Amino acid sequence: MTTRAILLDSIHRPRAAWRDLTRAIGGLMPKGLYARSLLIVILPMVLLQSVIAYTFMERHWQLMTVRLSTGVVQDVAALIQVYQTFPDDPRHSQLRRIGAELGLSVDVLPADPLPTALPKPFFSILDGALSREIAQKIHRPFWIDTVGRSNFVEIRVKLDHAVLRVLARRNAAYASNSEIFLVWMVGASLILLGVSIAFLRNQIRPILQLAGAAEAFGKGRETEFRPRGAREVRQAGYAFVEMKRRIERAMEQRTAMLNGVSHDLRTILTRFKLSLALLDGGLEQEAMQRDVEEMQRMLEAYLAFARGDGGEIPAPTDIRALLDELKTEAERQGYVADVDISGETMVTVRPDAFKRCLANLVCNAQRYGERIAIEAAGDQRFLTIHVDDDGPGVPPEAREDVFRPFFRLDEARNQDEGGTGLGLAIARDIARSHGGDIQLATSPLGGLRASVRVPV
Repeated sequence: MTTRAILLDSIHRPRAAWRDLTRAIGGLMPKGLYARSLLIVILPMVLLQSVIAYTFMERHWQLMTVRLSTGVVQDVAALIQVYQTFPDDPRHSQLRRIGAELGLSVDVLPADPLPTALPKPFFSILDGALSREIAQKIHRPFWIDTVGRSNFVEIRVKLDHAVLRVLARRNAAYASNSEIFLVWMVGASLILLGVSIAFLRNQIRPILQLAGAAEAFGKGRETEFRPRGAREVRQAGYAFVEMKRRIERAMEQRTAMLNGVSHDLRTILTRFKLSLALLDGGLEQEAMQRDVEEMQRMLEAYLAFARGDGGEIPAPTDIRALLDELKTEAERQGYVADVDISGETMVTVRPDAFKRCLANLVCNAQRYGERIAIEAAGDQRFLTIHVDDDGPGVPPEAREDVFRPFFRLDEARNQDEGGTGLGLAIARDIARSHGGDIQLATSPLGGLRASVRVPV
Protein backbone atom coordinates (compact mmCIF):
# COMPACT_ATOMS: atom_id res chain seq x y z
CA MET A 1 0.00 0.00 0.00
CA THR A 2 1.14 3.55 -0.71
CA THR A 3 1.61 6.16 1.97
CA ARG A 4 -1.56 7.96 0.85
CA ALA A 5 -3.61 4.77 1.03
CA ILE A 6 -2.27 4.00 4.51
CA LEU A 7 -3.10 7.53 5.65
CA LEU A 8 -6.64 7.37 4.25
CA ASP A 9 -7.16 3.95 5.82
CA SER A 10 -5.98 5.24 9.20
CA ILE A 11 -8.50 8.09 8.91
CA HIS A 12 -11.47 6.06 7.68
CA ARG A 13 -11.08 3.11 10.04
CA PRO A 14 -11.76 5.08 13.26
CA ARG A 15 -14.70 6.78 11.57
CA ALA A 16 -16.18 3.45 10.54
CA ALA A 17 -15.68 2.08 14.04
CA TRP A 18 -17.36 5.15 15.51
CA ARG A 19 -20.31 4.79 13.12
CA ASP A 20 -20.71 1.13 14.04
CA LEU A 21 -20.60 2.02 17.74
CA THR A 22 -23.21 4.76 17.38
CA ARG A 23 -25.47 2.46 15.37
CA ALA A 24 -25.17 -0.26 18.01
CA ILE A 25 -25.99 2.22 20.78
CA GLY A 26 -28.86 3.62 18.72
CA GLY A 27 -30.28 0.12 18.32
CA LEU A 28 -30.40 -0.27 22.09
CA MET A 29 -32.09 3.07 22.69
CA PRO A 30 -35.89 3.26 23.06
CA LYS A 31 -37.79 4.25 19.93
CA GLY A 32 -40.65 6.24 21.45
CA LEU A 33 -40.45 9.97 22.18
CA TYR A 34 -41.87 9.43 25.69
CA ALA A 35 -39.19 6.90 26.65
CA ARG A 36 -36.42 8.94 25.03
CA SER A 37 -37.51 12.09 26.84
CA LEU A 38 -37.50 10.24 30.14
CA LEU A 39 -34.05 8.92 29.39
CA ILE A 40 -32.77 12.39 28.47
CA VAL A 41 -34.12 13.87 31.69
CA ILE A 42 -33.33 11.09 34.14
CA LEU A 43 -29.99 9.72 32.96
CA PRO A 44 -27.94 12.94 33.33
CA MET A 45 -29.57 13.70 36.69
CA VAL A 46 -28.87 10.24 38.04
CA LEU A 47 -25.27 10.36 36.85
CA LEU A 48 -24.76 13.83 38.32
CA GLN A 49 -26.39 12.78 41.55
CA SER A 50 -24.22 9.68 41.76
CA VAL A 51 -21.03 11.67 41.24
CA ILE A 52 -22.02 14.30 43.80
CA ALA A 53 -23.18 11.74 46.34
CA TYR A 54 -20.04 9.65 45.96
CA THR A 55 -17.67 12.64 45.99
CA PHE A 56 -19.07 14.48 48.99
CA MET A 57 -20.60 11.70 51.04
CA GLU A 58 -17.69 9.34 50.58
CA ARG A 59 -15.33 12.06 51.77
CA HIS A 60 -17.52 12.56 54.80
CA TRP A 61 -17.57 8.86 55.64
CA GLN A 62 -13.86 8.57 54.96
CA LEU A 63 -13.21 11.31 57.49
CA MET A 64 -15.48 9.57 59.99
CA THR A 65 -13.70 6.25 59.40
CA VAL A 66 -10.29 7.85 59.98
CA ARG A 67 -11.48 9.38 63.26
CA LEU A 68 -13.01 6.12 64.47
CA SER A 69 -9.90 4.18 63.47
CA THR A 70 -7.77 6.70 65.37
CA GLY A 71 -9.85 6.10 68.49
CA VAL A 72 -9.48 2.32 68.22
CA VAL A 73 -5.71 2.62 67.70
CA GLN A 74 -5.43 4.90 70.71
CA ASP A 75 -7.28 2.28 72.77
CA VAL A 76 -4.88 -0.40 71.52
CA ALA A 77 -1.93 1.81 72.41
CA ALA A 78 -3.39 2.28 75.90
CA LEU A 79 -3.76 -1.50 76.28
CA ILE A 80 -0.10 -1.93 75.31
CA GLN A 81 0.85 0.51 78.05
CA VAL A 82 -1.28 -1.40 80.55
CA TYR A 83 0.41 -4.65 79.52
CA GLN A 84 3.83 -3.07 80.00
CA THR A 85 2.73 -1.62 83.37
CA PHE A 86 1.58 -5.04 84.72
CA PRO A 87 4.01 -7.50 83.08
CA ASP A 88 3.80 -9.95 85.98
CA ASP A 89 0.06 -10.46 85.87
CA PRO A 90 -0.16 -14.13 84.79
CA ARG A 91 -3.82 -14.03 83.74
CA HIS A 92 -3.73 -10.46 82.47
CA SER A 93 -6.96 -9.78 84.31
CA GLN A 94 -6.27 -6.08 84.57
CA LEU A 95 -5.67 -5.90 80.82
CA ARG A 96 -8.86 -7.78 79.98
CA ARG A 97 -10.91 -5.66 82.40
CA ILE A 98 -9.75 -2.40 80.85
CA GLY A 99 -10.30 -3.84 77.37
CA ALA A 100 -13.84 -4.83 78.26
CA GLU A 101 -14.52 -1.30 79.53
CA LEU A 102 -13.29 0.00 76.17
CA GLY A 103 -15.52 -2.46 74.28
CA LEU A 104 -12.60 -4.58 73.11
CA SER A 105 -11.83 -8.28 73.44
CA VAL A 106 -8.15 -8.68 74.46
CA ASP A 107 -5.92 -11.77 74.46
CA VAL A 108 -2.17 -12.19 74.98
CA LEU A 109 -0.71 -14.83 72.65
CA PRO A 110 2.73 -16.45 72.65
CA ALA A 111 5.48 -14.59 70.83
CA ASP A 112 5.02 -16.50 67.56
CA PRO A 113 5.60 -14.83 64.19
CA LEU A 114 2.69 -12.78 62.89
CA PRO A 115 0.52 -14.33 60.18
CA THR A 116 1.17 -13.57 56.55
CA ALA A 117 -0.26 -10.25 55.46
CA LEU A 118 -3.69 -10.60 53.82
CA PRO A 119 -4.46 -9.12 50.37
CA LYS A 120 -5.74 -5.57 50.57
CA PRO A 121 -9.43 -5.07 49.77
CA PHE A 122 -9.93 -2.88 46.70
CA PHE A 123 -12.67 -0.63 48.09
CA SER A 124 -11.88 -0.75 51.81
CA ILE A 125 -11.40 2.62 53.51
CA LEU A 126 -11.03 0.91 56.89
CA ASP A 127 -8.01 -1.19 55.97
CA GLY A 128 -5.99 1.77 54.74
CA ALA A 129 -6.99 4.12 57.58
CA LEU A 130 -6.34 1.53 60.30
CA SER A 131 -2.95 0.53 58.88
CA ARG A 132 -1.78 4.15 58.70
CA GLU A 133 -2.87 4.94 62.24
CA ILE A 134 -1.18 1.85 63.75
CA ALA A 135 2.02 2.54 61.86
CA GLN A 136 2.07 6.18 63.02
CA LYS A 137 1.08 5.73 66.67
CA ILE A 138 2.30 2.30 67.80
CA HIS A 139 5.48 1.84 65.76
CA ARG A 140 5.48 -1.94 66.19
CA PRO A 141 5.01 -4.83 63.79
CA PHE A 142 1.30 -5.53 63.35
CA TRP A 143 -1.20 -7.61 61.42
CA ILE A 144 -4.85 -6.76 60.79
CA ASP A 145 -7.83 -8.60 59.36
CA THR A 146 -10.77 -6.43 58.24
CA VAL A 147 -12.41 -9.03 56.01
CA GLY A 148 -12.42 -12.44 57.72
CA ARG A 149 -15.04 -11.65 60.36
CA SER A 150 -17.76 -9.46 58.98
CA ASN A 151 -18.74 -7.88 62.32
CA PHE A 152 -15.28 -7.66 63.89
CA VAL A 153 -11.83 -6.28 63.13
CA GLU A 154 -8.84 -8.24 64.40
CA ILE A 155 -5.59 -6.45 65.29
CA ARG A 156 -2.39 -8.23 66.32
CA VAL A 157 0.61 -6.25 67.59
CA LYS A 158 3.96 -7.92 68.20
CA LEU A 159 5.38 -6.95 71.64
CA ASP A 160 8.74 -7.82 73.16
CA HIS A 161 7.77 -11.23 74.56
CA ALA A 162 4.18 -11.74 73.35
CA VAL A 163 1.57 -10.88 70.74
CA LEU A 164 -1.36 -8.70 71.74
CA ARG A 165 -4.58 -9.63 69.93
CA VAL A 166 -7.50 -7.20 70.02
CA LEU A 167 -10.98 -7.79 68.56
CA ALA A 168 -13.02 -4.63 67.96
CA ARG A 169 -16.48 -4.32 66.51
CA ARG A 170 -16.44 -3.07 62.94
CA ASN A 171 -18.82 -0.20 63.60
CA ALA A 172 -16.38 1.07 66.28
CA ALA A 173 -13.74 1.66 63.61
CA TYR A 174 -15.74 2.13 60.39
CA ALA A 175 -18.73 4.25 59.35
CA SER A 176 -20.58 2.14 56.76
CA ASN A 177 -22.11 4.10 53.89
CA SER A 178 -23.62 1.47 51.61
CA GLU A 179 -27.14 1.41 53.06
CA ILE A 180 -27.47 5.15 53.32
CA PHE A 181 -26.03 5.62 49.84
CA LEU A 182 -28.43 3.12 48.29
CA VAL A 183 -31.44 4.57 50.10
CA TRP A 184 -30.43 8.06 49.00
CA MET A 185 -29.94 7.03 45.38
CA VAL A 186 -33.09 4.90 45.06
CA GLY A 187 -35.30 7.38 46.88
CA ALA A 188 -34.10 10.38 44.92
CA SER A 189 -34.32 8.47 41.63
CA LEU A 190 -37.90 7.38 42.34
CA ILE A 191 -38.94 10.93 43.17
CA LEU A 192 -37.25 12.23 40.03
CA LEU A 193 -38.84 9.48 37.94
CA GLY A 194 -42.31 10.25 39.29
CA VAL A 195 -41.97 13.97 38.60
CA SER A 196 -40.60 13.32 35.10
CA ILE A 197 -43.39 10.89 34.21
CA ALA A 198 -46.08 13.27 35.43
CA PHE A 199 -44.55 16.18 33.51
CA LEU A 200 -43.68 14.38 30.27
CA ARG A 201 -47.05 12.66 30.06
CA ASN A 202 -48.75 16.03 29.78
CA GLN A 203 -46.19 17.16 27.19
CA ILE A 204 -46.48 14.04 25.03
CA ARG A 205 -50.29 13.86 25.06
CA PRO A 206 -50.81 16.86 22.69
CA ILE A 207 -48.31 15.34 20.23
CA LEU A 208 -50.22 12.06 20.26
CA GLN A 209 -53.49 13.93 19.75
CA LEU A 210 -51.98 15.77 16.78
CA ALA A 211 -50.75 12.49 15.29
CA GLY A 212 -54.18 10.92 15.79
CA ALA A 213 -55.93 13.87 14.13
CA ALA A 214 -53.53 13.72 11.16
CA GLU A 215 -54.05 9.97 10.81
CA ALA A 216 -57.83 10.32 10.98
CA PHE A 217 -57.77 13.10 8.37
CA GLY A 218 -55.58 10.95 6.13
CA LYS A 219 -58.23 8.20 6.37
CA GLY A 220 -60.96 10.68 5.49
CA ARG A 221 -62.56 10.58 8.94
CA GLU A 222 -63.86 13.65 10.73
CA THR A 223 -62.31 14.40 14.09
CA GLU A 224 -62.27 17.34 16.48
CA PHE A 225 -58.83 18.68 17.25
CA ARG A 226 -57.79 21.71 19.28
CA PRO A 227 -54.08 22.57 19.57
CA ARG A 228 -52.73 22.22 23.09
CA GLY A 229 -49.46 21.76 24.90
CA ALA A 230 -46.18 23.63 24.60
CA ARG A 231 -45.74 26.59 22.26
CA GLU A 232 -43.98 24.56 19.56
CA VAL A 233 -46.60 21.80 19.71
CA ARG A 234 -49.43 24.36 19.48
CA GLN A 235 -47.68 25.96 16.52
CA ALA A 236 -47.55 22.59 14.74
CA GLY A 237 -51.21 22.01 15.64
CA TYR A 238 -52.31 25.38 14.21
CA ALA A 239 -50.33 24.64 11.04
CA PHE A 240 -52.14 21.30 10.72
CA VAL A 241 -55.55 22.91 11.26
CA GLU A 242 -54.81 25.56 8.62
CA MET A 243 -53.57 22.91 6.18
CA LYS A 244 -56.74 20.89 6.80
CA ARG A 245 -58.89 23.93 6.07
CA ARG A 246 -57.04 24.68 2.83
CA ILE A 247 -57.41 21.08 1.65
CA GLU A 248 -61.10 21.00 2.50
CA ARG A 249 -61.62 24.36 0.76
CA ALA A 250 -59.81 23.09 -2.34
CA MET A 251 -61.91 19.93 -2.34
CA GLU A 252 -65.12 21.97 -2.06
CA GLN A 253 -64.06 24.21 -4.95
CA ARG A 254 -63.13 21.18 -7.06
CA THR A 255 -66.44 19.49 -6.30
CA ALA A 256 -68.38 22.63 -7.22
CA MET A 257 -66.43 22.99 -10.47
CA LEU A 258 -66.92 19.32 -11.39
CA ASN A 259 -70.63 19.55 -10.68
CA GLY A 260 -70.88 22.49 -13.03
CA VAL A 261 -68.83 20.78 -15.74
CA SER A 262 -70.82 17.57 -15.33
CA HIS A 263 -74.12 19.43 -15.65
CA ASP A 264 -73.04 21.31 -18.79
CA LEU A 265 -71.58 18.26 -20.53
CA ARG A 266 -74.55 16.05 -19.67
CA THR A 267 -76.84 18.73 -21.10
CA ILE A 268 -74.96 18.67 -24.39
CA LEU A 269 -75.03 14.85 -24.53
CA THR A 270 -78.77 14.91 -23.87
CA ARG A 271 -79.19 17.26 -26.83
CA PHE A 272 -77.21 14.84 -29.00
CA LYS A 273 -79.45 11.97 -27.93
CA LEU A 274 -82.61 13.97 -28.68
CA SER A 275 -81.28 15.01 -32.08
CA LEU A 276 -80.40 11.42 -32.94
CA ALA A 277 -83.85 10.25 -31.83
CA LEU A 278 -85.48 12.66 -34.31
CA LEU A 279 -83.43 11.37 -37.24
CA ASP A 280 -84.50 8.55 -39.49
CA GLY A 281 -83.05 5.17 -38.60
CA GLY A 282 -79.97 3.87 -40.36
CA LEU A 283 -76.46 2.55 -39.95
CA GLU A 284 -75.02 6.01 -39.54
CA GLN A 285 -77.52 6.81 -36.79
CA GLU A 286 -76.66 3.61 -34.91
CA ALA A 287 -72.93 4.37 -35.16
CA MET A 288 -73.49 7.89 -33.87
CA GLN A 289 -75.67 6.51 -31.06
CA ARG A 290 -72.86 4.16 -30.00
CA ASP A 291 -70.37 7.05 -30.09
CA VAL A 292 -72.61 9.16 -27.86
CA GLU A 293 -73.05 6.32 -25.37
CA GLU A 294 -69.28 5.71 -25.36
CA MET A 295 -68.68 9.42 -24.80
CA GLN A 296 -71.10 9.36 -21.86
CA ARG A 297 -69.34 6.37 -20.26
CA MET A 298 -65.96 8.03 -20.67
CA LEU A 299 -67.29 11.28 -19.22
CA GLU A 300 -68.68 9.49 -16.18
CA ALA A 301 -65.34 7.71 -15.66
CA TYR A 302 -63.35 10.94 -15.94
CA LEU A 303 -65.63 12.75 -13.52
CA ALA A 304 -65.52 9.86 -11.06
CA PHE A 305 -61.72 9.91 -11.12
CA ALA A 306 -61.54 13.68 -10.71
CA ARG A 307 -64.25 13.82 -8.03
CA GLY A 308 -62.69 11.15 -5.84
CA ASP A 309 -64.77 10.37 -2.77
CA GLY A 310 -67.16 13.22 -3.34
CA GLY A 311 -67.38 14.20 0.34
CA GLU A 312 -68.92 10.92 1.47
CA ILE A 313 -68.86 10.42 5.26
CA PRO A 314 -67.06 7.30 6.59
CA ALA A 315 -69.27 4.84 8.44
CA PRO A 316 -68.95 1.31 9.90
CA THR A 317 -69.55 -1.04 6.97
CA ASP A 318 -70.09 -4.79 6.82
CA ILE A 319 -67.62 -6.02 4.21
CA ARG A 320 -69.28 -9.43 4.09
CA ALA A 321 -72.52 -7.95 2.69
CA LEU A 322 -70.60 -5.78 0.21
CA LEU A 323 -68.60 -8.73 -1.14
CA ASP A 324 -71.75 -10.85 -1.41
CA GLU A 325 -73.28 -8.14 -3.61
CA LEU A 326 -70.22 -8.13 -5.88
CA LYS A 327 -70.34 -11.93 -6.11
CA THR A 328 -74.02 -11.86 -7.04
CA GLU A 329 -73.42 -9.26 -9.76
CA ALA A 330 -70.51 -11.27 -11.21
CA GLU A 331 -72.55 -14.49 -11.27
CA ARG A 332 -75.44 -12.64 -12.90
CA GLN A 333 -73.06 -11.76 -15.74
CA GLY A 334 -72.05 -15.41 -16.17
CA TYR A 335 -68.75 -15.51 -14.23
CA VAL A 336 -67.70 -18.05 -11.62
CA ALA A 337 -66.96 -16.16 -8.38
CA ASP A 338 -65.87 -17.55 -5.01
CA VAL A 339 -65.83 -15.51 -1.78
CA ASP A 340 -63.93 -16.49 1.34
CA ILE A 341 -64.12 -14.21 4.41
CA SER A 342 -62.36 -14.67 7.76
CA GLY A 343 -61.76 -12.50 10.79
CA GLU A 344 -63.30 -9.11 11.51
CA THR A 345 -65.77 -7.97 8.82
CA MET A 346 -66.74 -4.53 10.16
CA VAL A 347 -64.57 -1.67 8.95
CA THR A 348 -64.97 2.12 8.92
CA VAL A 349 -64.91 3.25 5.27
CA ARG A 350 -66.88 5.36 2.83
CA PRO A 351 -69.33 2.66 1.73
CA ASP A 352 -70.04 3.80 -1.83
CA ALA A 353 -66.43 4.76 -2.57
CA PHE A 354 -65.03 1.52 -1.17
CA LYS A 355 -67.59 -0.51 -3.12
CA ARG A 356 -66.51 1.36 -6.27
CA CYS A 357 -62.89 0.46 -5.48
CA LEU A 358 -63.67 -3.26 -5.17
CA ALA A 359 -66.08 -3.18 -8.11
CA ASN A 360 -63.34 -1.76 -10.35
CA LEU A 361 -61.02 -4.60 -9.34
CA VAL A 362 -63.73 -7.21 -9.90
CA CYS A 363 -64.65 -5.70 -13.30
CA ASN A 364 -60.99 -5.71 -14.26
CA ALA A 365 -60.81 -9.41 -13.33
CA GLN A 366 -64.03 -10.13 -15.29
CA ARG A 367 -62.69 -8.43 -18.40
CA TYR A 368 -59.63 -10.68 -18.63
CA GLY A 369 -60.55 -13.87 -16.79
CA GLU A 370 -63.31 -16.44 -16.54
CA ARG A 371 -62.95 -17.36 -12.88
CA ILE A 372 -62.82 -14.90 -9.97
CA ALA A 373 -61.86 -15.58 -6.36
CA ILE A 374 -62.33 -12.96 -3.61
CA GLU A 375 -60.65 -13.51 -0.24
CA ALA A 376 -61.00 -11.15 2.74
CA ALA A 377 -59.18 -11.37 6.08
CA GLY A 378 -59.48 -8.88 8.94
CA ASP A 379 -57.75 -8.40 12.26
CA GLN A 380 -57.55 -5.70 14.90
CA ARG A 381 -55.55 -3.35 12.65
CA PHE A 382 -56.09 -4.02 8.95
CA LEU A 383 -58.57 -5.46 6.47
CA THR A 384 -56.98 -7.20 3.48
CA ILE A 385 -58.97 -8.21 0.38
CA HIS A 386 -57.50 -10.26 -2.49
CA VAL A 387 -59.19 -10.32 -5.91
CA ASP A 388 -57.77 -13.18 -8.05
CA ASP A 389 -58.47 -14.21 -11.62
CA ASP A 390 -57.18 -16.72 -14.18
CA GLY A 391 -56.46 -14.19 -16.92
CA PRO A 392 -53.17 -13.34 -18.68
CA GLY A 393 -51.84 -11.26 -15.80
CA VAL A 394 -49.55 -8.23 -15.91
CA PRO A 395 -45.73 -8.38 -16.19
CA PRO A 396 -43.99 -7.49 -12.87
CA GLU A 397 -42.17 -4.52 -14.42
CA ALA A 398 -45.49 -2.94 -15.46
CA ARG A 399 -47.51 -3.49 -12.29
CA GLU A 400 -46.92 0.02 -11.02
CA ASP A 401 -47.43 1.65 -14.40
CA VAL A 402 -50.95 0.29 -14.80
CA PHE A 403 -52.07 2.47 -11.88
CA ARG A 404 -51.21 5.62 -13.80
CA PRO A 405 -54.24 7.35 -15.32
CA PHE A 406 -54.78 6.58 -19.02
CA PHE A 407 -51.82 4.17 -19.12
CA ARG A 408 -52.22 1.31 -21.57
CA LEU A 409 -50.24 -1.80 -22.38
CA ASP A 410 -50.00 -3.12 -25.91
CA GLU A 411 -51.06 -6.65 -24.95
CA ALA A 412 -52.11 -6.31 -21.34
CA ARG A 413 -55.23 -6.26 -19.30
CA ASN A 414 -55.22 -2.48 -18.89
CA GLN A 415 -55.99 -1.94 -22.57
CA ASP A 416 -59.70 -2.27 -21.98
CA GLU A 417 -61.56 -2.09 -25.26
CA GLY A 418 -64.10 0.66 -24.94
CA GLY A 419 -62.72 1.60 -21.54
CA THR A 420 -60.91 4.66 -20.24
CA GLY A 421 -57.81 3.23 -18.54
CA LEU A 422 -58.90 4.71 -15.19
CA GLY A 423 -60.26 1.67 -13.33
CA LEU A 424 -57.12 0.77 -11.39
CA ALA A 425 -56.17 4.42 -10.91
CA ILE A 426 -59.56 5.16 -9.33
CA ALA A 427 -59.34 2.03 -7.16
CA ARG A 428 -55.89 2.94 -5.80
CA ASP A 429 -56.93 6.55 -5.22
CA ILE A 430 -59.89 5.39 -3.14
CA ALA A 431 -57.77 2.90 -1.18
CA ARG A 432 -55.13 5.52 -0.40
CA SER A 433 -57.78 8.02 0.66
CA HIS A 434 -58.71 5.47 3.35
CA GLY A 435 -55.08 5.24 4.54
CA GLY A 436 -54.42 2.00 2.64
CA ASP A 437 -53.09 0.91 -0.74
CA ILE A 438 -53.41 -1.62 -3.56
CA GLN A 439 -50.64 -3.96 -4.68
CA LEU A 440 -50.53 -6.32 -7.65
CA ALA A 441 -48.98 -9.80 -7.65
CA THR A 442 -49.28 -13.16 -9.37
CA SER A 443 -52.52 -14.95 -8.53
CA PRO A 444 -52.68 -18.58 -7.34
CA LEU A 445 -55.18 -19.02 -10.19
CA GLY A 446 -52.50 -18.11 -12.70
CA GLY A 447 -53.61 -14.58 -13.50
CA LEU A 448 -53.41 -11.36 -11.51
CA ARG A 449 -53.95 -10.80 -7.78
CA ALA A 450 -55.04 -7.32 -6.68
CA SER A 451 -54.66 -6.88 -2.91
CA VAL A 452 -56.44 -4.06 -1.09
CA ARG A 453 -55.30 -3.27 2.45
CA VAL A 454 -56.98 -0.58 4.57
CA PRO A 455 -56.86 0.14 8.30
CA VAL A 456 -59.95 -0.71 10.28
